Amino acid sequence: MVWHTDHWSVMITLTMEVGQPMEVGQMSTSEQSQIRTRMFARVLGPFFTIVPTTVAVRGSYMRTLFTEFQANPMWAWLFGAILLIGGIIIIAFHQYWRSPAAIIVSVVGWFLAIRGVLLLTVPRVYDAAGNAIYHSGATAVIWVLFICLASAGLYLTYVGWKPEPGRPNGVAGPARDRHSAAGS
Repeated sequence: MVWHTDHWSVMITLTMEVGQPMEVGQMSTSEQSQIRTRMFARVLGPFFTIVPTTVAVRGSYMRTLFTEFQANPMWAWLFGAILLIGGIIIIAFHQYWRSPAAIIVSVVGWFLAIRGVLLLTVPRVYDAAGNAIYHSGATAVIWVLFICLASAGLYLTYVGWKPEPGRPNGVAGPARDRHSAAGS
């Protein structure tokens, strides 16, 4: 089985013994967007569940990390570049806004890109905003933000990893292992 993909369609082709391709099906744009949303949700969901929860649990240590982050300008540049490329990848490959999960994925892409640009271009302003939040005693706001991020992460994890409805048992999908592929 061979997957042929481009921006507009996905086609599955089976090669028969004679070597002639046989078209099995073509996915609509809506199906493609749902698959892309699920794939991004599989990655972003666990990440946005684990990281905010860890930050919330280790909150006192985060102040130390933030201080070290401010001390070396290389960190702002490095993380700004990483956030920017991550955001651009999501923006480029996920331009869908038709479901709650799709909206969350797209907003995360834009948020990462904007945050990356800010870290690259005005790192001191970014540091000042972090200091203002820490010194204002807005810990309740930070907790609410982390709870929202972790909740969005749980939701994306569910959307990304839940079984696909309506898929026939014999058809392997992105969320299903094909045990016969390993020879077992």
